[in-house]
Amino acid sequence: MNATSFHYIYYMADVVRNKQVIFKDYINGFPKTSDMVVTSDATIHLQLPVNDDTGLILTKNLYFSCDPYMRSRMSRMTERSYINSFTPGSPIIGYGVARVLDSSHPDFKKGELIWGLINWEEYSFIKDTSSLMKIEHTNVPLSYYTGILGMPGMTAYVGFYNICSPKKGETVFVSAASGAVGQLVGQFAKLYGCYVVGSAGSKEKVDLLKNKFGFDEAFNYKEEPDLNVALKRYFPNGIDIYFENVGGKTLDEVLRNMRPHGRIAVCGMISQYNLDQSEGTHNLFMLVSKCIRMEGFMVFEHYHLYPKFLEMILPLIHEGKITYVEDTVEGFENAPAALIGLYNGLNVGKQVVAIARE
Repeated sequence: MNATSFHYIYYMADVVRNKQVIFKDYINGFPKTSDMVVTSDATIHLQLPVNDDTGLILTKNLYFSCDPYMRSRMSRMTERSYINSFTPGSPIIGYGVARVLDSSHPDFKKGELIWGLINWEEYSFIKDTSSLMKIEHTNVPLSYYTGILGMPGMTAYVGFYNICSPKKGETVFVSAASGAVGQLVGQFAKLYGCYVVGSAGSKEKVDLLKNKFGFDEAFNYKEEPDLNVALKRYFPNGIDIYFENVGGKTLDEVLRNMRPHGRIAVCGMISQYNLDQSEGTHNLFMLVSKCIRMEGFMVFEHYHLYPKFLEMILPLIHEGKITYVEDTVEGFENAPAALIGLYNGLNVGKQVVAIARE
């Protein structure tokens, strides 16, 4: 074997097929698995360019997070959007966990674990590292950094403690309560000494809320012909805090049942994401007549609180004072169905796609 052929073989060994989940095109209405395609057509050179000093990192991606906000990125950006749309013909982008294979960035070293926004692909070159955080604590499952120790956990923490300003003994209602954020909000509220009720979309999820997460009460909203009646049953004296994940008719009825000086943290409105025209809300005057504070928030504006959040949440996990449920599917082939299932309410707990386990 001569030197030329040796170098050629070495180079080819560094080039691998890069499995990806490609977003096909902008959609209206309800998304389908056919709006994405899993492909191995792309190749990637598993080595940084020689003498690269651009702050580039190469990652091996381990876990992908399926989150409700990703639905808005599947549509062409409108005035309702707060984040860029996906690019047709390119990989889906979302929160995930990865290991750094190589780096020319001063803040990230080879072998380190990170979480943040990554492409849905096997390997990635990442130039914009602004969303990435190092994983310092590995005595918990790495998948937790897609949920309880990642963006959803921070969302629950900021929304409940900072936006809702809870007081011991107050009444708290959480919609979509078995999801990645809702299950944590309810447990935070219980640990704080509040009375907590959650709504979910199946008997299995209701049982989970009451028997695993420790909610005082829970109900299946699909079995309640009149949500106003249901809320009065569980909150005869009204609601002090509402953690909003659903919107639409749920928000309308909650407004009627809020107590004076109540607080509403608007985290999301999953019931509206697949509608071409959002539903109207008819009881907004309750904000005035009951002096209710309703505030929306973007979790990435609060990431400076992440160290403080970890100081609180890690001991609770290790001491068994907080419970977390993941709904994990394996492999690229199941990623599109996992994401679409989120909008059908098929997941039980945090929806995660495992690509490579360590």
